[in-house]
Amino acid sequence: MPKWRMAEPVDFELLDDEHLAVVGPNGGGKSMFVDIMTGRHPLYPNMVSYDFSPSTKELVSDNIKYITFRDTYGGDNDRTYFLQQRWNQMEIDQETPTAGMKLEEAFQSAGDDTPERRQMQQHIYDIFHMEHLLDKYIILLSSGELRKFKLAATLFSAPRILVMDNPFIGLDEETRQQLRDLLKTLSEEQHIQIVLVLSKTDDIPDFITHVVEVRDMKVMPKVSREHYLYNRAPFPTRVLSHEKEQQILNLPYSDRQYVSEEVVSMNKVSIRYGERTILKDLDWTVRNGERWALSGQNGAGKSTLLSLVCADNPQSYACDIALFGQARGSGETIWDIKKHIGYVSPEMHRSYHRNLPAIRVVASGLKDSVGLYVKPSEGDYDICRFWMDMFGLKGKEETSFLELSSGEQRLVLLARAFVKDPELLILDEPLHGLDNTNRRLVKDIIETFCQRHNKTFIMVTHYREEWPACIDHSLYLKRHT
Repeated sequence: MPKWRMAEPVDFELLDDEHLAVVGPNGGGKSMFVDIMTGRHPLYPNMVSYDFSPSTKELVSDNIKYITFRDTYGGDNDRTYFLQQRWNQMEIDQETPTAGMKLEEAFQSAGDDTPERRQMQQHIYDIFHMEHLLDKYIILLSSGELRKFKLAATLFSAPRILVMDNPFIGLDEETRQQLRDLLKTLSEEQHIQIVLVLSKTDDIPDFITHVVEVRDMKVMPKVSREHYLYNRAPFPTRVLSHEKEQQILNLPYSDRQYVSEEVVSMNKVSIRYGERTILKDLDWTVRNGERWALSGQNGAGKSTLLSLVCADNPQSYACDIALFGQARGSGETIWDIKKHIGYVSPEMHRSYHRNLPAIRVVASGLKDSVGLYVKPSEGDYDICRFWMDMFGLKGKEETSFLELSSGEQRLVLLARAFVKDPELLILDEPLHGLDNTNRRLVKDIIETFCQRHNKTFIMVTHYREEWPACIDHSLYLKRHT
């Protein structure tokens, strides 16, 4: 099966007590390599051998648990998910399980109900501060909370080998450190070996013993962590060429722009879901040309705040909000607003499970739809090709979105946000899953785009080092208890 084939045969050995980081560029073959390791693809007999002792479980699937990037966005079984679902409480069936119910189900199915296992369960809940989200419907979890949920459910099964794809992204700084500490404890106290698939190579924890680099669909020899870090290429300081920078700066301006001194204005905005307060009496003004960074704890309301701006949240019409100088509910439609906003979020990535060519996904940004229901013109496709080229996706136009790596998918969705040259650009954790080169490329493009006239920018990130140089304002949200 050519789709599942590496560029050359794979020689690899994971020894007892080794903890591995799998690194490499987006689209280089990291996930394919892990799929081979975990038995996801059919291979010729006896090509892969396993010895899971002291585990007495016989099946590979019982011994190796693999949390993929898409799993932590909801998984493949969430075909009914739609972009605004998280904000639409009325859409939730009363039989929908809560996070606590699903976690208890995972706990019960993974082993005997002993005091020791209950202690371990509570320990995981305490580490991830999960008590406050056990009564939340899974569909309402933030992207960071969804990661905590998936990690907890997997840890309950006490695997022999735990494989995680980019486990730290989407988590606030405190939770990232707690997860590192938990994994280190598991690696030292339990007979669990850990394999981390990492796009961001400054995220390699110190309990990792070895590193395997995968690039150009080739698996490089395994080396020690120290050897890899010593010989690692320096992070690029600039990726976007001067020529492409000028092409972005010279793009023609639309004659139908919104121009307003105040782009976003919120007055005493509060959002509640049942007994849970997400935002309380928030005053926030974003003026034309400002560049904002939003940060805060997981579940503090960052994505909810953006959903109000983008009119994805029904409660936005009950709040005192003005966009581009127009009060919400004063006659403008959602589509009038969205024409002037470019937007990327984890929820958007999660909602794209259609097998469309990548260029069609980019073109959907011109119509503000998930999927594409209007055939673009050739001129529209030229704009899409321009932005795909900017994001390093030239030649991937006809590749199915679902066949791209998770990092390449994120670049496609970023091209989708830029494609209409929006007056307000909103990027919710845009560097999720990107390798070091692509992270620098995206920052270069943001910094260049923000030099254009009448451009306002809002970005959510948990990493201070991800802030583009153009950021001049910041807002930190705290979770309400």
